[in-house]
Amino acid sequence: MDSKAKRIAIFIVLCSMVAVMAAVVAVNYQALMEKGNGRNDKNSGAADASSPKIEEDGKVSGADLSAFLRDDNFFDKDVPQNTENETQTDENGNPVQALTLLASSVERDIRVKIVDDKGDVVIGQEFTVTVEDTGAYVDEDRDGVIRISDIKPGEYQVSLNAAQGYDVPANPVKVRVKSIVSYTVIDDIEFFVHSEDEVDVAKDDTENGELDSMDEDDTQYTALLDIEEERENAVQLGIDVSKWNKEIDWDIVKAEGVDFAIIRCGYRGSTSGWLVEDPYFYKNLEGAKKAGIKVGVYFFTQAVDLVEAVEEASMVVTLLGDTKLDYPVFIDTEGAGGNGRADNLDPGTRTAVVNAFCKTIENAKMTAGVYASRNWYLNNLNRDELNDQKVWLAEYRQTPEYDGHYDMWQYTSSGSVAGIEGRVDLNISYLGID
Repeated sequence: MDSKAKRIAIFIVLCSMVAVMAAVVAVNYQALMEKGNGRNDKNSGAADASSPKIEEDGKVSGADLSAFLRDDNFFDKDVPQNTENETQTDENGNPVQALTLLASSVERDIRVKIVDDKGDVVIGQEFTVTVEDTGAYVDEDRDGVIRISDIKPGEYQVSLNAAQGYDVPANPVKVRVKSIVSYTVIDDIEFFVHSEDEVDVAKDDTENGELDSMDEDDTQYTALLDIEEERENAVQLGIDVSKWNKEIDWDIVKAEGVDFAIIRCGYRGSTSGWLVEDPYFYKNLEGAKKAGIKVGVYFFTQAVDLVEAVEEASMVVTLLGDTKLDYPVFIDTEGAGGNGRADNLDPGTRTAVVNAFCKTIENAKMTAGVYASRNWYLNNLNRDELNDQKVWLAEYRQTPEYDGHYDMWQYTSSGSVAGIEGRVDLNISYLGID
């Protein structure tokens, strides 16, 4: 075969192959069109509404994004789904509660707290903890708190023993026992603060407002003093309140001429020794500030040593949070009717407690002060050992006989101010005056 015939043969073969491929494409195209037309006929024109479309912003609309949920093969059947919130159970299938162990130290002690997954203290269970190289300690009163005293300074590991119905931490927690009080706010003090529904209020809240050795009848001073001329020298009139004053209309109080209010934030139980928040604290704090009344706070102490004083100050700082005060934070050292756990402290110990409280407050960048009656300052505190705190004097006379310096004067506990039902303590502030 000559070269010309060979080229013609090759051309014919190529044309045949192209024709076959075109025929295959045409058949497949026809089948696809018929299938598509059949689907469109079945959906009666719904294809335009349901078919995916790319919008101008690049998003796809009309796609069935939940189709994978109907795919039996999409999920791995060997891996259980949505197990995050499943309740843990013991070997018998009974539910168990996960626990967290907290431990801290103030001075030669270990303070343990058992909390649930919400951060709430677990009560009603007699938990036992083991301190490495020291021994086991039982929460006998079942309040979720264990206080261990007389521990040598150093590093310790604390473990929570197994308890039925609870998932205890697998690893112990470490705590460093301090040798001396550092007068700094205790980080976890909020776990040691109680509400009034947890205590016997009649036995624990014994702040009676009655001061010792008052020769004068304070009922003769029942109104805000007329000191308009002294106001020019920055003297201000104020009240101090707690839950005992109940609901207060702070706008009316402001209109009566009250410049400031010292609000009780809490107290230590006279019997239990627990830290207790005043149930009206936040309501009074918010109401007074909203009405434009300057505010300070006070805490009724029943601390018997430096550690408890730091606890009380830490509670105050924690309750206040970011709230800015206009007046100091005062420690109220008045008696608790003779039956309080701190009533029989000697003057030296009580003075040390006051100084520890105030130093902790000052280290938290707040101004500290001490409240007491004339008799209390003279007989139950060593005035020359007090640090440079602000002094709030309670003496119910027309003119105080106290011979020391004071920054505020409570002149009656039987005052009357519109907006407050019943009697209320009345005060004069000399803060800011040399």
